Amino acid sequence: MNMLSPKKTKFRKQFKGRIHGSAKGNFTLNYGSYGLKAMEPERVTSRQIEAARKAITRHLKRAGKMWIRIFPDVPVSKKPAEVRMGKGKGANEYWACRIKPGRIMFEVDGVNIDDAKRAMTLAAAKLPIKCKFVERNI
Repeated sequence: MNMLSPKKTKFRKQFKGRIHGSAKGNFTLNYGSYGLKAMEPERVTSRQIEAARKAITRHLKRAGKMWIRIFPDVPVSKKPAEVRMGKGKGANEYWACRIKPGRIMFEVDGVNIDDAKRAMTLAAAKLPIKCKFVERNI
């Protein structure tokens, strides 16, 4: 299971940060006819992205084309259980992606609307945020 993660980063660890405001880019469909849009701010892990990708791919039976518009580039560190305070920041546990409301996360094309809608519903169930199905206005 090769999950998404950066090949190389400038710094090993990052501050937690906060997710403020709404997406200032990537809020319209660029590739496909249908998409899944985030409706609330949250960190989405590479495992969650992979689970959603699998759900879409399986439902569409590899028909059409799919795009993943998010990439986990934030290292999230965690200290082991039952370790005393201090002694520095913990080791990197997983990679996450900061998602702002309005961000398009997945897109599909080449399938009918019912299949696309069902696939996106299944994918949304794998993600920790409220999502909305969007379609291209022609």
